Amino acid sequence: MEDKSVVIVVTDDHKLFRKGIRSLLEEFRFVKKIYEAGNGLELLELLKLLDNPPHVILLDIQMPLMDGIEAHNRIRKLYPSQKVIILTMEDEEQFIMHMISEGVNGYLLKNAEPEELEEAIEKVMINDFYFPPEMSKLVIQSASKKKSAKPSLPEFSERELEVLGLICREYTAAQIADKLEISQRTVEGHWKKLLEKSKAKNVAGLVVFAMKNNLVFIK
Repeated sequence: MEDKSVVIVVTDDHKLFRKGIRSLLEEFRFVKKIYEAGNGLELLELLKLLDNPPHVILLDIQMPLMDGIEAHNRIRKLYPSQKVIILTMEDEEQFIMHMISEGVNGYLLKNAEPEELEEAIEKVMINDFYFPPEMSKLVIQSASKKKSAKPSLPEFSERELEVLGLICREYTAAQIADKLEISQRTVEGHWKKLLEKSKAKNVAGLVVFAMKNNLVFIK
């Protein structure tokens, strides 16, 4: 990822926290510009004013006037391809699983190390998703609790499963094309079919679908 190329919006109702995150982000080599919003309403107003959408939104859940859940729902309708990383203290399973199912690109707790935030932004920019190992385990555990009434899986071709496995291992479309010795356009075609068959909203949702249904194993 190029230096000074990424525009980020920090959305949190605590001003001191926003300023702290801004100072941290300014140290990351790839960050070009940082905007701030104090709640979901301010975020939506900011997005309307910007000529170009930000590359990544860091979004808290608990905020006044409009919380992160409602803000994310509206963003998904207005800006379907917008990359959003939840940055919160909410570590309850219900919050995490709800936001993952709604198509967030990443979920990070506020007590994470600065290096993990940097890694999360980079991976979301490159691979469209980032979940820490403990989140991946939570997804699998949550799925195991709901084994009853599990819907039948769509049929995937062997090639589609190959592509899915590489997506879950954080390969880009170009890297998958090189690995499988096929064109990038063909990879993108498989990618699109995987999203359609899984009914996932984005790559993050596709990865979660794969983990829930034991289609791949992620360490």
